Amino acid sequence: MAKKPTAEDARLILQLYDLRREAEMRKARHWWLINFWPENAEAYLKIDMAFGSQENNWLRQLTGYWGMATSMVLHGALNEKLFLEPAFSGEMFFIFAKIHPFLKELRDKMQNPDLMGNMEKVIMSTKKGRQRFERISQRVAFRRKTMAKAAS
Repeated sequence: MAKKPTAEDARLILQLYDLRREAEMRKARHWWLINFWPENAEAYLKIDMAFGSQENNWLRQLTGYWGMATSMVLHGALNEKLFLEPAFSGEMFFIFAKIHPFLKELRDKMQNPDLMGNMEKVIMSTKKGRQRFERISQRVAFRRKTMAKAAS
């Protein structure tokens, strides 16, 4: 992989961004970011097993998108530093932080040790990525706690 991003890396980032603007993808992103706040593995699995439901489609669409994008980084087709810029990958960190507290349990219950594995590898591959993940995880935990208080 080149040390500095190339014009081709920039084109690929813009193409990936353009995919995020597609109408159904926007709905999936909105659902993940605003409405989907699973508290545990069971809440995630409920959606994961609801084949044919809109929520199941959105869950698979966004995890598939970020899995595909991170695989490009892991295989050297896309510059990691450019990919990890907050303006592009912030959403991925947020989604991963929502699931991370019970990811090991999900992997066990789904018998899928690779679930969100590419996202995890890319996020945890650099010190800067790990630090950013920690900050975002704290914000997600605070939001989850705030939402729970409001609901009670």
